[in-house]
Amino acid sequence: MKRKKTMAALLTAGLILSVNGAYAKGPEAGVPNTNAASAFDNKIIKKISADNMYNHIAYLSEVPRQAGTPGELRGVQYIESHFKQYGYETEVQPFPIYTVVRNNVSGLLEIGGENLKPYVFSGSYSGEVTAELVDVGKALAGTVPDSVKGKIALIERGDITFVQKVQNVFDKGAVGVVMYNNTGTSNEFGQATYGQNIPAVAITRAQGLALVEKLKNGTLTAHIKVTGSGVEEKTSYNVIAKMKPNKNKDTGQVVMIGAHHDSVQNGPGANDDASGVSAVLELARVMADAPTDTELRFVTFGSEELGLLGSYHYAGTLSADEADRIVAHFQMDMIGSKDAGGDNKANGLIMYTIDGKKNLVTDLASAAGDRTALGEVVPYGQLGRSDHQPFHELGIPAALFIHSPLEPWYHTPADTLDKIDKNKLQETAEIVGASVYQIARPDTPALQHSRVAPQPVDYDFENRPPGA
Repeated sequence: MKRKKTMAALLTAGLILSVNGAYAKGPEAGVPNTNAASAFDNKIIKKISADNMYNHIAYLSEVPRQAGTPGELRGVQYIESHFKQYGYETEVQPFPIYTVVRNNVSGLLEIGGENLKPYVFSGSYSGEVTAELVDVGKALAGTVPDSVKGKIALIERGDITFVQKVQNVFDKGAVGVVMYNNTGTSNEFGQATYGQNIPAVAITRAQGLALVEKLKNGTLTAHIKVTGSGVEEKTSYNVIAKMKPNKNKDTGQVVMIGAHHDSVQNGPGANDDASGVSAVLELARVMADAPTDTELRFVTFGSEELGLLGSYHYAGTLSADEADRIVAHFQMDMIGSKDAGGDNKANGLIMYTIDGKKNLVTDLASAAGDRTALGEVVPYGQLGRSDHQPFHELGIPAALFIHSPLEPWYHTPADTLDKIDKNKLQETAEIVGASVYQIARPDTPALQHSRVAPQPVDYDFENRPPGA
Protein backbone atom coordinates (compact mmCIF):
# COMPACT_ATOMS: atom_id res chain seq x y z
CA MET A 1 0.00 0.00 0.00
CA LYS A 2 1.37 3.34 -1.00
CA ARG A 3 1.97 5.80 1.80
CA LYS A 4 -0.69 8.37 2.53
CA LYS A 5 0.28 11.94 1.80
CA THR A 6 -0.03 13.65 5.16
CA MET A 7 -0.37 17.37 5.67
CA ALA A 8 3.02 17.38 7.36
CA ALA A 9 4.65 15.68 4.37
CA LEU A 10 3.09 18.15 1.96
CA LEU A 11 4.15 21.04 4.17
CA THR A 12 7.71 19.73 4.03
CA ALA A 13 7.40 19.56 0.24
CA GLY A 14 6.46 23.22 0.16
CA LEU A 15 2.96 22.60 -1.12
CA ILE A 16 0.73 23.92 1.61
CA LEU A 17 2.71 26.50 3.46
CA SER A 18 -0.09 28.97 2.90
CA VAL A 19 -2.76 26.61 4.20
CA ASN A 20 -1.09 26.58 7.57
CA GLY A 21 -0.87 30.35 7.65
CA ALA A 22 1.45 32.78 5.87
CA TYR A 23 2.70 35.94 7.47
CA ALA A 24 4.27 39.12 6.18
CA LYS A 25 7.94 39.75 6.79
CA GLY A 26 9.70 42.90 7.88
CA PRO A 27 7.83 45.40 10.08
CA GLU A 28 4.64 43.36 9.85
CA ALA A 29 6.24 40.05 10.75
CA GLY A 30 3.85 37.71 12.54
CA VAL A 31 0.74 39.56 11.33
CA PRO A 32 -1.65 37.57 9.10
CA ASN A 33 -2.04 38.96 5.61
CA THR A 34 -5.73 39.88 5.56
CA ASN A 35 -6.07 41.49 2.10
CA ALA A 36 -4.49 38.63 0.15
CA ALA A 37 -7.44 36.83 -1.36
CA SER A 38 -8.26 38.63 -4.58
CA ALA A 39 -4.65 39.23 -5.61
CA PHE A 40 -3.81 35.58 -5.06
CA ASP A 41 -6.79 34.07 -6.88
CA ASN A 42 -7.61 36.55 -9.61
CA LYS A 43 -5.13 35.19 -12.14
CA ILE A 44 -7.47 32.20 -12.43
CA ILE A 45 -10.94 33.09 -11.23
CA LYS A 46 -11.33 36.33 -13.18
CA LYS A 47 -11.02 34.32 -16.41
CA ILE A 48 -13.66 31.70 -15.58
CA SER A 49 -16.81 32.04 -17.65
CA ALA A 50 -20.07 30.40 -16.62
CA ASP A 51 -21.34 31.08 -20.14
CA ASN A 52 -18.58 28.88 -21.56
CA MET A 53 -19.53 26.11 -19.15
CA TYR A 54 -23.20 26.47 -20.00
CA ASN A 55 -22.42 26.14 -23.70
CA HIS A 56 -20.44 22.94 -23.07
CA ILE A 57 -23.39 21.51 -21.17
CA ALA A 58 -25.74 22.51 -23.98
CA TYR A 59 -23.73 20.49 -26.50
CA LEU A 60 -23.05 17.47 -24.31
CA SER A 61 -26.66 17.14 -23.14
CA GLU A 62 -28.13 17.14 -26.66
CA VAL A 63 -27.56 13.35 -26.81
CA PRO A 64 -27.50 10.77 -23.97
CA ARG A 65 -23.94 9.63 -23.29
CA GLN A 66 -24.52 6.13 -21.95
CA ALA A 67 -21.23 4.24 -21.75
CA GLY A 68 -20.36 2.23 -24.84
CA THR A 69 -22.75 4.09 -27.14
CA PRO A 70 -22.17 6.50 -30.03
CA GLY A 71 -23.41 9.23 -27.69
CA GLU A 72 -20.47 8.66 -25.34
CA LEU A 73 -18.03 8.69 -28.26
CA ARG A 74 -19.54 11.96 -29.52
CA GLY A 75 -18.91 13.50 -26.10
CA VAL A 76 -15.38 12.08 -25.93
CA GLN A 77 -14.48 13.60 -29.29
CA TYR A 78 -15.86 16.97 -28.23
CA ILE A 79 -13.92 16.94 -24.96
CA GLU A 80 -10.64 15.91 -26.55
CA SER A 81 -11.00 18.51 -29.32
CA HIS A 82 -11.24 21.28 -26.74
CA PHE A 83 -8.30 19.99 -24.73
CA LYS A 84 -6.25 20.02 -27.95
CA GLN A 85 -7.51 23.50 -28.80
CA TYR A 86 -6.19 24.71 -25.44
CA GLY A 87 -2.76 23.23 -26.14
CA TYR A 88 -2.78 20.12 -23.96
CA GLU A 89 -1.16 16.78 -24.65
CA THR A 90 -4.17 14.48 -24.97
CA GLU A 91 -4.94 10.78 -24.87
CA VAL A 92 -8.18 8.91 -25.39
CA GLN A 93 -7.88 5.75 -23.29
CA PRO A 94 -10.27 2.96 -24.38
CA PHE A 95 -11.27 0.13 -22.08
CA PRO A 96 -13.75 -2.75 -22.41
CA ILE A 97 -17.11 -2.82 -20.66
CA TYR A 98 -19.65 -5.61 -20.60
CA THR A 99 -23.35 -4.95 -20.81
CA VAL A 100 -26.18 -7.40 -20.23
CA VAL A 101 -28.43 -8.14 -23.19
CA ARG A 102 -32.03 -9.18 -22.42
CA ASN A 103 -34.21 -9.17 -25.51
CA ASN A 104 -37.39 -11.23 -25.13
CA VAL A 105 -35.57 -13.61 -22.82
CA SER A 106 -36.95 -17.10 -22.39
CA GLY A 107 -35.65 -20.08 -20.47
CA LEU A 108 -36.51 -23.77 -20.45
CA LEU A 109 -35.32 -26.44 -18.00
CA GLU A 110 -36.67 -29.93 -18.57
CA ILE A 111 -35.80 -32.81 -16.27
CA GLY A 112 -37.69 -36.08 -16.42
CA GLY A 113 -40.21 -34.61 -18.82
CA GLU A 114 -41.10 -31.73 -16.47
CA ASN A 115 -40.47 -28.03 -17.22
CA LEU A 116 -39.23 -26.42 -13.99
CA LYS A 117 -39.87 -22.91 -15.40
CA PRO A 118 -36.49 -21.44 -14.44
CA TYR A 119 -35.30 -17.85 -14.20
CA VAL A 120 -32.57 -16.99 -16.71
CA PHE A 121 -29.40 -15.56 -15.14
CA SER A 122 -28.69 -11.92 -15.98
CA GLY A 123 -26.00 -12.16 -18.66
CA SER A 124 -26.50 -15.87 -19.28
CA TYR A 125 -25.23 -17.15 -22.58
CA SER A 126 -28.00 -18.01 -25.03
CA GLY A 127 -27.76 -21.64 -25.98
CA GLU A 128 -29.30 -25.11 -25.83
CA VAL A 129 -27.77 -28.18 -24.22
CA THR A 130 -28.83 -31.64 -23.07
CA ALA A 131 -26.54 -33.47 -20.66
CA GLU A 132 -26.30 -35.39 -17.42
CA LEU A 133 -26.91 -33.34 -14.25
CA VAL A 134 -24.16 -33.41 -11.59
CA ASP A 135 -24.47 -32.08 -8.02
CA VAL A 136 -21.39 -29.94 -7.22
CA GLY A 137 -22.59 -28.39 -3.93
CA LYS A 138 -21.76 -24.68 -3.73
CA ALA A 139 -19.10 -24.93 -6.45
CA LEU A 140 -16.45 -23.41 -4.20
CA ALA A 141 -12.93 -23.16 -5.57
CA GLY A 142 -11.11 -26.48 -5.27
CA THR A 143 -14.29 -28.48 -4.66
CA VAL A 144 -15.65 -28.91 -8.19
CA PRO A 145 -15.02 -32.47 -9.42
CA ASP A 146 -13.45 -33.23 -12.79
CA SER A 147 -16.50 -35.37 -13.50
CA VAL A 148 -18.54 -32.25 -14.30
CA LYS A 149 -16.81 -32.01 -17.68
CA GLY A 150 -19.39 -32.24 -20.46
CA LYS A 151 -22.24 -32.17 -17.95
CA ILE A 152 -24.67 -29.69 -16.41
CA ALA A 153 -23.72 -28.49 -12.91
CA LEU A 154 -26.36 -28.38 -10.18
CA ILE A 155 -25.16 -25.66 -7.74
CA GLU A 156 -26.45 -24.37 -4.41
CA ARG A 157 -26.46 -20.59 -3.97
CA GLY A 158 -24.29 -19.06 -1.23
CA ASP A 159 -20.83 -18.11 0.12
CA ILE A 160 -19.33 -16.79 -3.15
CA THR A 161 -20.67 -14.74 -6.05
CA PHE A 162 -22.77 -16.12 -8.86
CA VAL A 163 -20.08 -15.25 -11.39
CA GLN A 164 -17.42 -17.10 -9.36
CA LYS A 165 -19.59 -20.20 -9.13
CA VAL A 166 -20.26 -20.24 -12.88
CA GLN A 167 -16.56 -19.69 -13.58
CA ASN A 168 -15.50 -22.54 -11.29
CA VAL A 169 -17.65 -25.10 -13.13
CA PHE A 170 -16.96 -23.54 -16.54
CA ASP A 171 -13.24 -23.98 -15.93
CA LYS A 172 -13.86 -27.68 -15.27
CA GLY A 173 -15.70 -28.10 -18.57
CA ALA A 174 -19.36 -27.89 -17.52
CA VAL A 175 -21.77 -27.19 -20.39
CA GLY A 176 -24.59 -25.63 -18.34
CA VAL A 177 -25.61 -24.39 -14.89
CA VAL A 178 -28.70 -24.99 -12.80
CA MET A 179 -28.53 -23.10 -9.49
CA TYR A 180 -31.03 -23.44 -6.66
CA ASN A 181 -31.73 -20.86 -3.97
CA ASN A 182 -30.38 -21.19 -0.44
CA THR A 183 -33.47 -19.71 1.20
CA GLY A 184 -37.09 -18.77 0.58
CA THR A 185 -39.26 -19.62 -2.40
CA SER A 186 -37.91 -17.32 -5.15
CA ASN A 187 -36.01 -18.37 -8.26
CA GLU A 188 -35.26 -14.84 -9.46
CA PHE A 189 -31.52 -14.50 -8.96
CA GLY A 190 -28.22 -15.14 -10.69
CA GLN A 191 -25.65 -13.40 -12.85
CA ALA A 192 -23.10 -14.54 -15.42
CA THR A 193 -20.49 -12.49 -17.23
CA TYR A 194 -18.68 -12.11 -20.52
CA GLY A 195 -16.87 -15.24 -21.68
CA GLN A 196 -18.96 -17.68 -19.63
CA ASN A 197 -20.44 -19.25 -22.73
CA ILE A 198 -22.81 -21.78 -21.16
CA PRO A 199 -26.52 -21.31 -20.39
CA ALA A 200 -27.27 -20.66 -16.72
CA VAL A 201 -30.68 -20.77 -15.02
CA ALA A 202 -32.06 -20.56 -11.49
CA ILE A 203 -34.71 -22.61 -9.67
CA THR A 204 -36.26 -22.54 -6.19
CA ARG A 205 -34.69 -24.10 -3.13
CA ALA A 206 -37.41 -26.77 -2.95
CA GLN A 207 -36.83 -27.74 -6.59
CA GLY A 208 -33.08 -27.91 -6.05
CA LEU A 209 -33.26 -30.04 -2.91
CA ALA A 210 -35.62 -32.43 -4.68
CA LEU A 211 -33.07 -32.84 -7.47
CA VAL A 212 -30.28 -33.44 -4.94
CA GLU A 213 -32.28 -36.28 -3.41
CA LYS A 214 -33.06 -37.84 -6.81
CA LEU A 215 -29.40 -37.76 -7.77
CA LYS A 216 -28.57 -39.84 -4.69
CA ASN A 217 -30.62 -42.66 -6.22
CA GLY A 218 -29.46 -42.45 -9.84
CA THR A 219 -28.65 -40.23 -12.79
CA LEU A 220 -30.74 -37.44 -14.28
CA THR A 221 -30.60 -35.83 -17.70
CA ALA A 222 -31.36 -32.12 -18.00
CA HIS A 223 -32.24 -30.04 -21.03
CA ILE A 224 -31.59 -26.26 -20.89
CA LYS A 225 -32.58 -23.76 -23.54
CA VAL A 226 -31.94 -20.01 -23.17
CA THR A 227 -32.76 -17.40 -25.81
CA GLY A 228 -32.55 -13.60 -25.93
CA SER A 229 -29.87 -13.31 -23.25
CA GLY A 230 -26.15 -12.60 -23.21
CA VAL A 231 -23.32 -10.24 -22.41
CA GLU A 232 -22.00 -7.84 -25.01
CA GLU A 233 -18.52 -6.34 -25.00
CA LYS A 234 -18.39 -2.64 -25.77
CA THR A 235 -15.80 0.10 -25.50
CA SER A 236 -15.85 3.06 -23.15
CA TYR A 237 -13.24 5.79 -22.86
CA ASN A 238 -11.30 8.08 -20.55
CA VAL A 239 -10.06 11.40 -21.91
CA ILE A 240 -6.76 12.61 -20.48
CA ALA A 241 -5.13 16.02 -20.92
CA LYS A 242 -1.72 16.95 -19.52
CA MET A 243 0.14 20.21 -19.27
CA LYS A 244 3.75 20.05 -18.12
CA PRO A 245 5.00 22.81 -15.80
CA ASN A 246 7.34 25.61 -16.79
CA LYS A 247 10.83 24.50 -17.73
CA ASN A 248 13.32 24.42 -14.84
CA LYS A 249 10.48 24.73 -12.32
CA ASP A 250 9.18 21.17 -12.28
CA THR A 251 8.55 19.83 -8.77
CA GLY A 252 7.68 16.42 -10.22
CA GLN A 253 4.23 16.67 -8.66
CA VAL A 254 0.83 16.31 -10.36
CA VAL A 255 -2.58 17.73 -9.47
CA MET A 256 -5.67 16.16 -11.04
CA ILE A 257 -9.07 17.63 -11.89
CA GLY A 258 -11.77 15.17 -12.97
CA ALA A 259 -15.41 14.54 -13.86
CA HIS A 260 -17.28 11.70 -15.55
CA HIS A 261 -18.67 12.24 -19.03
CA ASP A 262 -21.10 9.30 -19.30
CA SER A 263 -24.80 9.56 -18.51
CA VAL A 264 -27.48 7.03 -17.67
CA GLN A 265 -29.51 5.38 -20.42
CA ASN A 266 -31.89 7.86 -22.08
CA GLY A 267 -30.63 10.60 -19.77
CA PRO A 268 -29.39 13.92 -21.20
CA GLY A 269 -27.17 14.17 -18.12
CA ALA A 270 -26.99 17.97 -18.10
CA ASN A 271 -26.14 18.07 -14.41
CA ASP A 272 -24.98 14.44 -14.15
CA ASP A 273 -22.33 15.05 -15.23
CA ALA A 274 -22.02 17.43 -18.15
CA SER A 275 -21.84 20.12 -15.45
CA GLY A 276 -18.66 18.64 -13.99
CA VAL A 277 -17.17 18.14 -17.45
CA SER A 278 -17.92 21.76 -18.30
CA ALA A 279 -15.89 22.94 -15.30
CA VAL A 280 -13.03 20.60 -16.20
CA LEU A 281 -12.94 22.06 -19.72
CA GLU A 282 -13.22 25.65 -18.52
CA LEU A 283 -10.46 25.26 -15.94
CA ALA A 284 -8.27 23.60 -18.56
CA ARG A 285 -8.80 26.63 -20.79
CA VAL A 286 -8.10 29.13 -18.04
CA MET A 287 -5.00 27.35 -16.77
CA ALA A 288 -3.48 26.51 -20.15
CA ASP A 289 -1.12 29.50 -20.07
CA ALA A 290 -0.80 29.92 -16.31
CA PRO A 291 2.74 29.60 -14.93
CA THR A 292 3.07 26.43 -12.84
CA ASP A 293 5.71 24.24 -11.25
CA THR A 294 3.27 21.30 -11.08
CA GLU A 295 1.81 19.16 -13.85
CA LEU A 296 -1.88 19.82 -14.45
CA ARG A 297 -3.83 16.72 -15.43
CA PHE A 298 -7.47 16.97 -16.47
CA VAL A 299 -9.38 13.70 -16.93
CA THR A 300 -12.96 12.86 -17.83
CA PHE A 301 -13.94 9.30 -17.04
CA GLY A 302 -16.28 6.92 -18.84
CA SER A 303 -18.58 4.32 -17.30
CA GLU A 304 -18.92 5.96 -13.89
CA GLU A 305 -22.59 5.05 -13.96
CA LEU A 306 -21.68 1.38 -14.37
CA GLY A 307 -19.63 1.32 -11.16
CA LEU A 308 -16.70 3.77 -11.48
CA LEU A 309 -15.23 1.56 -14.21
CA GLY A 310 -13.35 4.32 -16.01
CA SER A 311 -11.67 5.83 -12.98
CA TYR A 312 -10.72 2.39 -11.66
CA HIS A 313 -9.28 1.52 -15.06
CA TYR A 314 -7.28 4.75 -15.16
CA ALA A 315 -6.04 4.36 -11.59
CA GLY A 316 -5.01 0.80 -12.41
CA THR A 317 -2.77 2.01 -15.21
CA LEU A 318 -0.74 4.26 -12.90
CA SER A 319 2.65 3.01 -11.80
CA ALA A 320 3.44 3.26 -8.10
CA ASP A 321 5.83 6.12 -8.84
CA GLU A 322 3.29 8.05 -10.89
CA ALA A 323 0.54 7.57 -8.32
CA ASP A 324 2.90 8.82 -5.63
CA ARG A 325 3.52 12.02 -7.59
CA ILE A 326 -0.20 12.89 -7.64
CA VAL A 327 -0.69 15.17 -4.66
CA ALA A 328 -4.42 15.91 -5.02
CA HIS A 329 -7.49 14.86 -6.97
CA PHE A 330 -10.48 17.21 -7.34
CA GLN A 331 -13.62 15.42 -8.62
CA MET A 332 -16.67 17.38 -9.79
CA ASP A 333 -19.90 15.42 -10.14
CA MET A 334 -23.19 17.33 -10.44
CA ILE A 335 -22.23 20.94 -9.71
CA GLY A 336 -24.87 22.92 -11.59
CA SER A 337 -28.44 22.02 -10.71
CA LYS A 338 -30.64 24.88 -9.54
CA ASP A 339 -32.80 22.28 -7.76
CA ALA A 340 -30.03 20.59 -5.72
CA GLY A 341 -28.59 21.53 -2.34
CA GLY A 342 -31.75 22.54 -0.54
CA ASP A 343 -31.34 25.28 2.05
CA ASN A 344 -27.95 24.07 3.20
CA LYS A 345 -24.99 26.37 3.69
CA ALA A 346 -22.57 27.16 0.86
CA ASN A 347 -25.50 27.15 -1.59
CA GLY A 348 -25.77 23.40 -1.03
CA LEU A 349 -22.17 22.64 -2.05
CA ILE A 350 -20.38 19.97 -0.02
CA MET A 351 -17.06 18.12 -0.33
CA TYR A 352 -17.28 14.37 0.25
CA THR A 353 -14.30 12.24 1.19
CA ILE A 354 -14.25 8.46 1.29
CA ASP A 355 -13.22 8.20 4.94
CA GLY A 356 -15.04 11.29 6.21
CA LYS A 357 -11.75 12.98 7.10
CA LYS A 358 -10.30 16.29 6.02
CA ASN A 359 -7.41 16.27 3.57
CA LEU A 360 -5.38 18.65 1.42
CA VAL A 361 -8.19 19.02 -1.13
CA THR A 362 -10.85 19.91 1.42
CA ASP A 363 -8.51 22.23 3.33
CA LEU A 364 -7.69 24.22 0.21
CA ALA A 365 -11.22 24.27 -1.19
CA SER A 366 -13.05 25.23 1.96
CA ALA A 367 -10.78 28.25 2.36
CA ALA A 368 -11.21 29.07 -1.34
CA GLY A 369 -14.98 29.11 -0.90
CA ASP A 370 -14.60 31.84 1.65
CA ARG A 371 -12.44 33.92 -0.71
CA THR A 372 -14.25 33.51 -4.03
CA ALA A 373 -17.73 34.16 -5.45
CA LEU A 374 -19.41 31.79 -3.00
CA GLY A 375 -18.19 33.90 -0.07
CA GLU A 376 -18.72 31.08 2.40
CA VAL A 377 -16.74 28.25 3.94
CA VAL A 378 -17.58 24.89 2.32
CA PRO A 379 -18.41 21.95 4.64
CA TYR A 380 -17.34 18.36 4.13
CA GLY A 381 -18.95 14.96 4.60
CA GLN A 382 -18.47 11.26 3.89
CA LEU A 383 -19.53 9.51 0.69
CA GLY A 384 -18.17 7.22 -2.02
CA ARG A 385 -20.15 6.48 -5.18
CA SER A 386 -18.03 8.67 -7.46
CA ASP A 387 -14.65 8.77 -9.14
CA HIS A 388 -12.71 10.13 -6.17
CA GLN A 389 -12.77 6.63 -4.66
CA PRO A 390 -10.00 4.90 -6.70
CA PHE A 391 -7.64 7.76 -5.97
CA HIS A 392 -8.33 7.68 -2.25
CA GLU A 393 -7.52 3.97 -2.35
CA LEU A 394 -4.13 4.83 -3.84
CA GLY A 395 -3.43 7.15 -0.92
CA ILE A 396 -4.06 10.33 -2.92
CA PRO A 397 -5.94 13.17 -1.16
CA ALA A 398 -9.24 13.32 -3.03
CA ALA A 399 -12.70 14.82 -2.64
CA LEU A 400 -15.98 14.98 -4.51
CA PHE A 401 -17.60 18.38 -5.12
CA ILE A 402 -21.39 18.18 -5.41
CA HIS A 403 -24.57 20.00 -4.43
CA SER A 404 -26.47 17.85 -1.96
CA PRO A 405 -29.21 16.74 -1.52
CA LEU A 406 -29.68 15.83 -5.15
CA GLU A 407 -32.33 17.28 -7.44
CA PRO A 408 -35.60 15.46 -8.23
CA TRP A 409 -34.44 15.09 -11.84
CA TYR A 410 -31.43 12.93 -10.90
CA HIS A 411 -31.03 9.99 -13.31
CA THR A 412 -34.15 10.89 -15.29
CA PRO A 413 -34.80 12.21 -18.81
CA ALA A 414 -35.62 15.54 -17.11
CA ASP A 415 -31.94 16.21 -16.28
CA THR A 416 -31.86 18.90 -18.94
CA LEU A 417 -30.15 22.18 -19.69
CA ASP A 418 -32.99 24.33 -18.37
CA LYS A 419 -32.28 23.02 -14.84
CA ILE A 420 -28.72 24.41 -14.81
CA ASP A 421 -27.76 27.36 -12.59
CA LYS A 422 -24.84 29.41 -13.97
CA ASN A 423 -24.08 30.86 -10.54
CA LYS A 424 -23.47 27.39 -9.10
CA LEU A 425 -21.21 26.52 -12.02
CA GLN A 426 -19.23 29.72 -11.47
CA GLU A 427 -18.92 29.23 -7.72
CA THR A 428 -17.67 25.66 -7.91
CA ALA A 429 -15.26 26.31 -10.77
CA GLU A 430 -13.78 29.27 -8.89
CA ILE A 431 -13.32 27.20 -5.73
CA VAL A 432 -11.62 24.32 -7.53
CA GLY A 433 -9.61 26.63 -9.77
CA ALA A 434 -8.29 28.72 -6.87
CA SER A 435 -7.44 25.56 -4.91
CA VAL A 436 -5.62 23.90 -7.79
CA TYR A 437 -3.63 27.01 -8.55
CA GLN A 438 -2.62 27.35 -4.94
CA ILE A 439 -0.81 24.04 -5.39
CA ALA A 440 0.43 24.59 -8.92
CA ARG A 441 1.62 28.20 -8.94
CA PRO A 442 5.44 28.35 -8.93
CA ASP A 443 5.75 30.72 -5.97
CA THR A 444 3.82 28.47 -3.57
CA PRO A 445 6.81 27.51 -1.44
CA ALA A 446 7.84 31.17 -1.23
CA LEU A 447 4.50 32.63 -0.24
CA GLN A 448 5.92 33.79 3.06
CA HIS A 449 7.65 36.49 0.98
CA SER A 450 4.37 37.54 -0.63
CA ARG A 451 1.43 39.65 0.44
CA VAL A 452 -0.98 37.34 -1.36
CA ALA A 453 -1.07 34.34 0.94
CA PRO A 454 -4.54 32.93 1.69
CA GLN A 455 -5.42 32.06 5.24
CA PRO A 456 -6.77 28.74 6.54
CA VAL A 457 -10.34 28.47 7.79
CA ASP A 458 -12.31 26.30 10.17
CA TYR A 459 -14.91 24.13 8.46
CA ASP A 460 -17.31 21.52 9.74
CA PHE A 461 -18.32 17.95 9.01
CA GLU A 462 -21.94 17.48 7.95
CA ASN A 463 -23.80 14.18 7.93
CA ARG A 464 -25.67 15.05 4.76
CA PRO A 465 -26.52 12.06 2.54
CA PRO A 466 -27.28 12.92 -1.09
CA GLY A 467 -30.89 11.90 -0.69
CA ALA A 468 -31.45 13.98 2.46
